[in-house]
Amino acid sequence: MIRTLTTLICFIIFTSLNAQTDEAVLKKIYTTSLTNGKSYDWLNHLSIQIGSRLSGSLGAERAVTYTKAELEALSLDKVWLQPVMVPRWVRGAKEYAYIETAPGKTNTVNICALGGSVATPSLGIKANIVEVKNFEELETLGKAGIEGKIVFYNRPMQADLIQTFDAYGGCVNQRYKGAVEATKYGAIAVIVRSMNLRLDDLPHTGSMTYDDIPVEKRIPAAAISTNDAEVLSTMLQLDKNIKLYFKQNCKQLADVQSYNVIGEITGSQFPNEYMVVGGHLDSWDLGDGSHDDGAGVVQSMDVLRLLKESGIKPKRSIRVVLFMNEENGLRGAKKYAEEAKQKGENHVFALESDAGGFTPRGFSFDCSDANFNQIINWQPLFKPYLIHYFEKGGTGADVSPLKNKSNVVAGLRPDSQRYFDHHHASNDTFDAVNKRELELGAATMTALVYLFDKYGVKNN
Repeated sequence: MIRTLTTLICFIIFTSLNAQTDEAVLKKIYTTSLTNGKSYDWLNHLSIQIGSRLSGSLGAERAVTYTKAELEALSLDKVWLQPVMVPRWVRGAKEYAYIETAPGKTNTVNICALGGSVATPSLGIKANIVEVKNFEELETLGKAGIEGKIVFYNRPMQADLIQTFDAYGGCVNQRYKGAVEATKYGAIAVIVRSMNLRLDDLPHTGSMTYDDIPVEKRIPAAAISTNDAEVLSTMLQLDKNIKLYFKQNCKQLADVQSYNVIGEITGSQFPNEYMVVGGHLDSWDLGDGSHDDGAGVVQSMDVLRLLKESGIKPKRSIRVVLFMNEENGLRGAKKYAEEAKQKGENHVFALESDAGGFTPRGFSFDCSDANFNQIINWQPLFKPYLIHYFEKGGTGADVSPLKNKSNVVAGLRPDSQRYFDHHHASNDTFDAVNKRELELGAATMTALVYLFDKYGVKNN
C-alpha cells in the first residue's frame, strides 16, 4: 500500500512538472534564484573568508575544500576531485616604481608584475624608456633604438567598441607577448599599459609568456596603471631622456598538485550524455577574484541547486565543473577534456560563466546552424527577463577544449561595460558584485540548461 502510494505521488509530481509550460518553468527558476538563491552567500565566503585563489596557493587549496563540501551538501548524485598539476608563481613583496626626471627628482607610479614574469635584479632596474603602440613600431625602431632600454607598451583599449571584450582582444597581445618581442631587440624590461578602459591608479595584472626564451635571458614585465601610463607618455614627449626605475620580487616555483571540483546530477533517460556548466576556481592575487571568476563559480554551482529546487529531473547528466588554473595555464580545462576523451564521454553541451557577475544580457554560441536556429526559437522565453543577446561567437576558455563537430558550447554574456574596471586588479572584490545581478545570471544559465536538456542537441 505504502509503495503504491509513493509511486502514485511520484507519478503525480512527474506528470505535473511535465505538464508545465516552458514559460512556467523559467518563471519558477528565476523566482527561486531571486528569492532563495545561494550564489551570493557562496561568493561571500569564497571572496571574504578565502580571498584570492592563484593556482598553487593556499587560497586555491581552501577554495577546493570549500566548494567540494558545499556541493556535497546539495545531495548531488556524485561529487569528486580531479587531480591536476598546476604552475605556482608568487608575487613576493609589493612592487615599487618611479619616473626620474633628474638625479634626485622622482615621481612614484603604480605598477604590478605580470603573472609569470621574472623578478628584477635585487636592486631593481633603472633605464631610459622607449614608448611604442605595437610590435610594428618596435620592429621599426630596431635594436639601435631599443637595446638597453625599457620598452613601454602604451596602446589603450579601443574606447568606441561597444563589445569591451573586442577592445581587450585588440590590445592584450602587448601584455602577453610584449616581453618576447622586446627581447629580440635587446630591451632589458617591459612596462605595459593596464588593460582598462577607464583612467585610474590601479595596475592590472594578467598572464604573459616567454615562449622558449632561456631563463637567463628573460626580462621582467610589469603593468602600469592607466593614469600613470598617461603621465609617463606625457613626460616622454617633454623629455626623451627621463628614466624609469622599478623593482619586483616575483618567482616561479615548482608545479604543485591541485584539483578541478566536479559535481553531477545523473540523467534519468540519457545518463551517458553530459552537459557541463562551469567557471574557473582560480583567480589572480591582487583582489579576491569576485568577478573573475568567483561569480562564474557560484552561478554554476547554483544551476544544479536551482534545477533541484525547481523540481526538474534532468534527462541528461548535468555536471558543474569548477576548473583550476584558467588564469595562467588552462591546465584544469585541458585535464578535464583529456580525461573525458579517454573515457569516451559524450559531452553534448557546455556552458561557461567567465565574464563577471554583472547583469546577464544573453549568450554566445559555438554550434551548428541547426542548433543556433533552435536557440533563436527560444528567444521569446527569455524576453520577460530582458535577455536578448543570442549570437554566434567566442564562448569560454575552459569549455572550448570540449568542442567537437556536433555539440554546443556556450558562454554567458553579462553587460561588460564595467568589467575591465575590475579585471585582474585589486578592486575585483566582493563589494563590486551586485546580489540581484549575480542571481539573475544564475537563473539565466539554469534556464538555458533546462531547455537544452529538454529538447536536446540537433545532430544535423
